[in-house]
Amino acid sequence: MPLAGHKSRSPKGAGLRNNGGMKIACLLHAPFEGPGTIAAWAARRGHEFRTVSVYGDEALPELESFDLLVVMGGPMSVHDEAGLGWMKREKALVRRCLEAERFVLGVCLGSQMLAEALGGRVYRNRHKEIGWFAVERTAGSGLLAGLPERFTAFHWHGETYDLPPGTALAARSLGCAVQAFEFEKGLGLQFHLEMTAAGIAALARECAADIGRGPYEQTAEEMVAGSGECAEMAGRMAAILDRIEARVANRLSS
Repeated sequence: MPLAGHKSRSPKGAGLRNNGGMKIACLLHAPFEGPGTIAAWAARRGHEFRTVSVYGDEALPELESFDLLVVMGGPMSVHDEAGLGWMKREKALVRRCLEAERFVLGVCLGSQMLAEALGGRVYRNRHKEIGWFAVERTAGSGLLAGLPERFTAFHWHGETYDLPPGTALAARSLGCAVQAFEFEKGLGLQFHLEMTAAGIAALARECAADIGRGPYEQTAEEMVAGSGECAEMAGRMAAILDRIEARVANRLSS
């Protein structure tokens, strides 16, 4: 329930939870790439969490129906608009969120959509990143500030983007110059902190044809074997979501 007129500035969204929590809409682009631990975090916090299967032409949520939009990954490219009827509509929703100052969290493909909406160029990266690789957090990165300066994350992307205008670089890696960017009302993550062991196994099975022999590509067996990292990733995803929750609470209580 939005807190219209409420002036409390309780830390970490306590006021949100006392008043029914945030309303979160999560857009899915493939049946095997779900919200993972993002959904678990929302349940613990008492937030309303709704998934929308855009790949199945499920109707997109109305702007007024959510406080936070989460845009997940998928095997397609942001440049596949001509062959995917839903993509143009989804991109328009992301742009409307930016205009209305609704917070957008984009993961992998979702971050590429967000970057494009902000005027960034999305293009094929020099190398694919598929598997477990280190990410370096930049100094002073606000929403990622609680994370270690260097940590392991799960990756599955072949495209990247230039740092979008008006945003700050939040993370990078050896294989990808822009791993994360942020601004007051949004965060884009190329990497996956939300992944569960089951999610990694599903990706390795459904997208096996993507895996090559580049310097930042692991075998399916290596990826599944590394799933012990998922517990650490869940904590890091939760730390980021806590900070996003606080920003949304500030907007709703102002």
